[in-house]
Amino acid sequence: MSTPANAPWLIVGLGNPGPEYAMNRHNVGFMVVDLLADRIGGRFKRAGKAQAQVVEGRIGPPGPDSRRVVLVKPMSYMNLSGGPVNALRDFYKVPLANIVAVHDELDIDYGVLRLKLGGGDNGHNGLKSMTKAMGPDYHRVRFGIGRPPGRMQVADFVLKDFSPTERKELDYFVDRAADSVECLLAEGLERAQSSYNS
Repeated sequence: MSTPANAPWLIVGLGNPGPEYAMNRHNVGFMVVDLLADRIGGRFKRAGKAQAQVVEGRIGPPGPDSRRVVLVKPMSYMNLSGGPVNALRDFYKVPLANIVAVHDELDIDYGVLRLKLGGGDNGHNGLKSMTKAMGPDYHRVRFGIGRPPGRMQVADFVLKDFSPTERKELDYFVDRAADSVECLLAEGLERAQSSYNS
């Protein structure tokens, strides 16, 4: 199915609302879209009736090659992300292929990125909710957080803040993830994968 040239992109950062979750590993998606919002000079505001905050703007060079974007932070908690995202998809008339979910990924080493289109949810509740609401054929920017140490439960690990050691490099990795989103929009998935999948 062809995508209308003027259709916006929904860039969805997955996370949990509230200051107590702000620096959790599970909230790295929020961190990336916050940085993208800073880059385009936007501030998140409530999105009408949808349970989400949004920033509208453009990413890329000024002129016809820039992309209309809606940056999204669902405010519904991770396991209910699909409802707000689907409502915004309907409102902005966004094709599924123009949706990008930015999320934490346990099965990738810390800071490593993997971009892909479609696939399973790998037990990630945010992806599970989005896929249930819309189907799986949206883009993903998977931000590696590694596996829990020892016998720590996954749920405890993802809801803990990044460690002091991890935080030393966190800004760099978040910056790189934001760059990968911009590359995906400007140059397509294959180019973004060859540049950022490490």
